Amino acid sequence: MERYNKRNTTRYGGQQVQALSDVTFSVEPKEYVAIMGESGSGKTTLLNILAALDKPTSGKVCLKGRDLGDIKDKEMAAFRRQNLGFVFQDFNLLDTFSLEDNIYLPLVLAGKKYAEMNSRLQPIAEQLGITHLLKKYPYEVSGGQKQRVAVARALITKPQMILADEPTGALDSRTADDLMELFTDINRNGQTILMVTHSVRAASSANRVLFIKDGEVFHQIYRGNLSNEEMYQKIADVLTVLTTGGDH
Repeated sequence: MERYNKRNTTRYGGQQVQALSDVTFSVEPKEYVAIMGESGSGKTTLLNILAALDKPTSGKVCLKGRDLGDIKDKEMAAFRRQNLGFVFQDFNLLDTFSLEDNIYLPLVLAGKKYAEMNSRLQPIAEQLGITHLLKKYPYEVSGGQKQRVAVARALITKPQMILADEPTGALDSRTADDLMELFTDINRNGQTILMVTHSVRAASSANRVLFIKDGEVFHQIYRGNLSNEEMYQKIADVLTVLTTGGDH
């Protein structure tokens, strides 16, 4: 069973700042969870710790029962590559690589052979509607197409979880809606997704929304039978309480 449990304080610069405090939660296999909170609330720190890019001062993070704190630094990159897929706001594509080669990159680093890489790519490219773009370069395609390539790169390693950091941040509203529909489809196919976002619209596509305030879990919303529109309104209501300093 896949679980992330987290308690920490973290330090940046010379002055000690508590970025997260007694944060404990789990993400189940095949869940689609959005994390929301104001700037400085600790959600980016939380994502970095879940991605094993930063370590908690206390507490632990577990993936399928394995404590990430027990993994040696020299093994961490390989662990990340094998278990986590990443989708970033700014795509993080290499302009000197074709889109196809950008997608292959984590598998190349893992020492996979071309035949295996190609067999993995074809169904993903078809699902994401980018088959006809694979020989192009990042500067030749739109932002939405770049983000689909980034999603393909995240999926091709068959990760335990996709971590998405503001994936709609650089997209127009229509393209952002398309990407969120894509995330919903990917999740329905069994992929676990954890997404940090400022966008109420993006978060309303998730099945659970976790709100972080002052480094702590402030509130959670579960979709249940709610429509995206109903989720949107509930999220907006909680954010109003969160930003006005009330209790929920």
